[in-house]
Amino acid sequence: MLYNTLHNRWLRIVAAVVGELIAAAALNLFIVPLNLYTGGIMGVCQLIRTFLQTLLGVTFGAYDIAGILYFLVNVPILLFAYKSLGLGLVAKTIICTVSYSLFYSIIPIPSAPIVDDYLTACLLGGILTGIGSGIVLTCGCSSGGLDVIGLCLSKRGSSFTVGKFSLTFNVFLYTACLILFSPEVAIYSVIYNFFASMVLDRMHQQNVNVMALIFTHADEHILGQFIIDKLNRGVTYWNGTGAYTGQGVHVLCVSLSKYEIEELLHAVRSIDPQAFLTVQEGVHVYGNFRKKLE
Repeated sequence: MLYNTLHNRWLRIVAAVVGELIAAAALNLFIVPLNLYTGGIMGVCQLIRTFLQTLLGVTFGAYDIAGILYFLVNVPILLFAYKSLGLGLVAKTIICTVSYSLFYSIIPIPSAPIVDDYLTACLLGGILTGIGSGIVLTCGCSSGGLDVIGLCLSKRGSSFTVGKFSLTFNVFLYTACLILFSPEVAIYSVIYNFFASMVLDRMHQQNVNVMALIFTHADEHILGQFIIDKLNRGVTYWNGTGAYTGQGVHVLCVSLSKYEIEELLHAVRSIDPQAFLTVQEGVHVYGNFRKKLE
């Protein structure tokens, strides 16, 4: 089921929309009732919403206009990203951005916080937001905002990576929260963002490098060609000898992301059911190794 979901284009989009629903619900149910702020472009939209409410006296009832503002801000960002990132990624980003903005706007905000304790609310909200955002990224999609800007900057040769750009942006955002509001608002907003980032890193499988060793008696060229053609990864193989049986065995070595392991396992089982495979996670890969968005 997981294999089919992760490697079927339409199922990935459906799963990404569900991830956006989880992330939006986490914000509206746990974070917004405590007047805390998320990071990135959405955090800026929340600040604008607060100014509209406090300075102009505009009220929106149980709903949050920040979702609509988030969508409007992403329109020029996506137009800017079209030439750099291509139609495929931009189209999926539009679907996720519209979904996230819609869910954030229509999910009612409780009149009283569901969880009164700030730290507990940040923990629950951060975990759920990280899970939802992780599902989106694992499905090869994006919610727009800083991720898109960071990708565009990195593709244009800027020294800013996605992570560096997001970190720098959030430093200014939470500094503004510290100046405009009480220190508790800024501190707990940072704590929430920290929990969300931790869970997101765990969920984002494309961000985890692994090294796989495959031991097989089948034709190593067939499996090697599959890895090259379907996974678009390089592979090295050599001949070994089983110490117990004294029989020859083919050993294949490939570096890839954790996201691609299920497809590799699927291929190994179909080509040689008797083969076995070892996987080492969290390896550091240097040189010509491509990070994949999907």
